[in-house]
Amino acid sequence: MRLGLTFLLFGALSLTACSQPAPTQAPETAPPTPAPTTPRPPPPPRPTATVGGDGSSIELSALTGADIHDNRLDGELACSFSTPTASPLVIARGDVGSQDAAFGLIKVAGYVERMAAPGGFDGMLPGAVFTGQGKTVTVALTGPATEGGESPPRPAILTYDRADGAKRIFPGLWTCGP
Repeated sequence: MRLGLTFLLFGALSLTACSQPAPTQAPETAPPTPAPTTPRPPPPPRPTATVGGDGSSIELSALTGADIHDNRLDGELACSFSTPTASPLVIARGDVGSQDAAFGLIKVAGYVERMAAPGGFDGMLPGAVFTGQGKTVTVALTGPATEGGESPPRPAILTYDRADGAKRIFPGLWTCGP
C-alpha cells in the first residue's frame, strides 16, 4: 500500500509539473541602441559688435542698384559678399588671369566706398583682402560651397578693420562668377 501511495503521489506531482508552464527566462538582450543621429552643425556665427577704436560703431549697409550703377566697376567677372539681412554688402570685379587689382564697393555708415584687392578675379576666388582709405576688408572662406552650379556661394566671414583699430565681423556667403 505504501508503494501504491508513493506511485500515486509521484504521479500527481508529475501531472502538476507538466500542467504548469516551465519558468521562462527572458533571453539576454543588449539594451536598445539609440538610433544614430547626425550631429547638428554648429549655428552660424552672428555678427559681432564693433570692438576697439574710438567707440563708434561700424555700420555696413547693403549696396543698392543705384549705388552699383553710380560707382561703376570694371572687370570681366564679379564676387559678392551677402548676409541673410543685407545683400550684397560687398561687390567686386576683376579680370581673369590678370595681376591688376580687382576693385570693390562697400557701403559704410551710408556712404559707398571703393577698395581694391590684388590679383584680379582669380585673386578673389579663395577670399580676398581689400584695402581702401582708412580700412581693410578681409573675406575669409569658412567652408565648402553650399550649392552646386557654376557660381556656388561659399560660407565666409567678412572682417572690417578700421584704421583707428575698430573691428567688426559679419558671417555670410561669398559668391564668385559670371
